[in-house]
Formats: sequence, structure tokens, C-alpha cells
Amino acid sequence: MTEITAKQQDVMVRPATNQSLQGRIRVPGDKSISHRALMLGAIAVGETTIEGLLLGEDPRSTASCFRALGADISELNTQLVRVQGVGGEPGKSLLLEPADILNAGNSGTTLRLMLGILASQPDRFFTVTGDSSLRSRPMSRVVKPLQQMGAQIWGRVGSSRAPLAVLGQNLQPIHYHSPIASAQVKSCILLAGLMTSGKTTVTEPALSRDHSERMLRAFGAEIEVDPEARRVTIAGPCQLQGQKVVVPGDISSAAFWLVAGSIVPGSELIVENVGVNPTRTGILEALQMMDADIEFLDEKIVAGEPVADLRVRWQQLKACTIAGDIIPRLIDEIPILAVAAAFAKGTTVIRDAAELRVKESDRLQAMAKELNELGANVRELPDGLEIVGGASLKGTEVDSHDDHRVAMSLAIAALGAQGSTTIHRAASAAISYPDFSATLEKIAPS
Repeated sequence: MTEITAKQQDVMVRPATNQSLQGRIRVPGDKSISHRALMLGAIAVGETTIEGLLLGEDPRSTASCFRALGADISELNTQLVRVQGVGGEPGKSLLLEPADILNAGNSGTTLRLMLGILASQPDRFFTVTGDSSLRSRPMSRVVKPLQQMGAQIWGRVGSSRAPLAVLGQNLQPIHYHSPIASAQVKSCILLAGLMTSGKTTVTEPALSRDHSERMLRAFGAEIEVDPEARRVTIAGPCQLQGQKVVVPGDISSAAFWLVAGSIVPGSELIVENVGVNPTRTGILEALQMMDADIEFLDEKIVAGEPVADLRVRWQQLKACTIAGDIIPRLIDEIPILAVAAAFAKGTTVIRDAAELRVKESDRLQAMAKELNELGANVRELPDGLEIVGGASLKGTEVDSHDDHRVAMSLAIAALGAQGSTTIHRAASAAISYPDFSATLEKIAPS
């Protein structure tokens, strides 16, 4: 039986003892696509309509920032959002110079992608910041390539921490060889290239998610993609045209239910309308490596993105090694993969994931600490985790570290524990999944 009660920011989860998880779930809209639809709509010519937008705190931060920059964005909802862009002559400043500081909240995507747009607005001055977590996260990974393009950006710790001040410039195209596979880095540079005369190229060590390339092309940008060389090029300056965007369900949110269905005996869940873009399906490949029973249903293409319903049935998981080129395609899902590993037979090793140390929390440290509190056997590695599966978990008090993915991962782990688990600061789940607790109650009612 599962019972969820919320008191301030704490959530109590009771185990799914002698009860399987059953039902159909529709997860929130994809967060990455929601951000990009708002941003590209805001700088395009004409109107963009968005269906299925994620109503989490992060997209709200993006909408707030671009309203301050002059875009007319209607009230956010899941049915239909209208964005009237400020697009104009290619290569000319489009955005207003805001009277106040732009606040990206907790959203690294908002801040990093927006920097590429702001840096390329000649003769406009901007100041950007975020909450305490975002102000502690590294921005040099986007600031340095922008400075190579001629951007003028100043900030704390050698311009590597927000708040940051930006004086827009006429930038110069570059070919940037990124030391990390990061969709945020790639997207920031491509967005700067929109306003830059010539061809701007990004080469990565491994493929990262490609939502920006797909959407930029749909909005009219000239994009060249060479998957074998892991290279993307944009030709600028370019005038984007408003589009209709349909946002599929977020596979990162679906991952929690795929793992829940895999670890609670007798369960069968169908997660509807999930985006299954190949650059995002590392989580599905990893779970299949662990012998998870996941089936694709009703596959189709919606607004240029592949979509499917995903059916998961309980099956005993087995350990595996997760490392290498698959990591950029499942980086956000590693916390919930760690939960799956705790219920698998054998020892699972996750490597090449040091990027998780600079997310909303140090996710490697957080998941190791909190899963061990529940009785799991997890060893923290410099760039990953080693998890010996099969330990009997026991309900206790754990902490989300104010990280939405940690909070939800611990809630799923609690389903397989003996006794109730209290998750402190669990309200952070609203960052990406406001209805998470209600959905859990629906599929495992008390």
C-alpha cells in the first residue's frame, strides 16, 4: 500500500507491500522541448503556438525572462500557449534591454541557453542571475566559447558563476570543439550563431540530445548535422519564423514509472505519449540491458519528434555496467537508474558521469548517501556509483537535497522498502513534475 501525505515540504511514502502498480499514466511535457519552444518562439517573427507545455517551475522561469525581453507570452497552460515573437531583420538586436535583472530561478537550461541569445544582441546590456543553487553551478562551459566569439561577459569567480553581466556584441563565428557532450553547451553556441554572420560549428566528444537542432530547423534555421563526426553547424544571421509546436511527454519523467513498474512485483503500467528521440533513449537501453520488460506501442512522429506509448511489466532486473557514449543520453536519469540497480541482482557500475556533481545537487553524493540511509549498498566513485543490488531496504527519513530528480527517485525507492519513508524537502519535485505525488497515489492508491 502506498500513502502520500504532504506537510510543508515533506512527503511520506508507504511501501507497495502485496500490491502491484497498475494503470495508464500521461507524464508532463518534455522540459527540454518546452524551454526551446518558448525561447525560439520569443525571438521568431510572428506567432508560435505551443501545445503540451510543461508547467514546471523551470519553463516558468524561461517565460518570465523572455517576457522581460519583450516577447508577448500568454498565460502558461498545457492546452495552448501563444508566443508573439520579437523577431526582425537578421543580425539586428531583437530584444528589449530589461529594466531589471533576469532571474532564471533554478533552471540551468534557461540561463545557459539564454546567454547565447543575449551575448549576440549588439548594444544591449543584460544582467542574469538565479537561485542559490544555480548561482553555485558552473557557467564557464558556455561563457568561454561565447568569449571566443567576442562576447563581453563578466561575473563572479572569473565569470564562471552568476550573477553575470552581458554586453551584447556582433559576434564572430567559431568552430568549437566542446570538451564535454552537453546539449546546453551546444545549444548556447548555436543560438549565438543565429545572430552571427557566417557558419558556427560545434563538435562534441559524443552525441548529446538534439532537440535544438530539430526545432531550429523547424523554425527556419539553416542547420547541418553530421552524426558520424558529432558535428553541428548553423549559418547566420537567420530570421526564425513562428511555428506550431506540440510537446511530447518527457522521457525523464517517464523513467520514474518505468523503474517503478520494474521493481514492484506484478506491476504493469502504460506511460502514454512519451518522446522517444534517439538522443534521449539511453534510459530505455540501460533498462533493457538490465532485463526490464519494456514495449513500444503506437509509435508515431509528432511535430518532428518520435513519440510512443511505453508499456512496462515487472521482471527481475539484473546488474550491468553503464558508461561511455550512452551517458550523455541518460545523464538526467542516472538517479532513478541507481534505484533500479538497488533492486537488481548483482553489482551495477555507473561511470563517466562526473557531470552529475554540478547539477541541482551533487547527484552522485546525494543518491549514494540517501540510498544507503534506506539500507542499500552504494559506493560513491569519482565519476559514478557502484551499487550492489538485492539489499532489503527499510523505510526511514531521507532528504531530497532540494533536487527534483533526487526527490522523485527516493519516492520510487520507498515503494520497495519495508516501512514508511519520509522525504524531506520533496516539494522540489515541482521543478519538473508538479503532479508527481498525485500520479503515484493514482497508480498505488492507499
